Amino acid sequence: MTQYNGWANYETWRVNLEMLDGMSIQDFGYEPRDMDADNYENIEGLADALEIYVCEMVEQDAKGFALDLAQSFLARVDWMEIAEHMVADIVEVAV
Repeated sequence: MTQYNGWANYETWRVNLEMLDGMSIQDFGYEPRDMDADNYENIEGLADALEIYVCEMVEQDAKGFALDLAQSFLARVDWMEIAEHMVADIVEVAV
C-alpha cells in the first residue's frame, strides 16, 4: 500500500471522499462524549459501522463481477483511519 493524499492508500481516500464526506460520528449513533482518546473500543465500533454502511450501499447498487470488484476495493480500505479522522474532526470543532 502506498499513501495517497495523506491517507493510507487510494481506496481509503476515495471511500472517505465519495461515500462518507460530510458525515459525522453522530450519523453512526455516536456522540462526542463517547469518544475517549484512551478508549479505542468506541473508535473500533465506529470503524465497523462505517464498513457495514459502505458495504451495504455498494451491495444495493452492484451485482456480479462489478460487486466482486467493489468488494475487492473495499477490502483495502483502512476503516480505522477514517474513524480516527472523524473523531479528530469532532475534537477540532470542540476546541
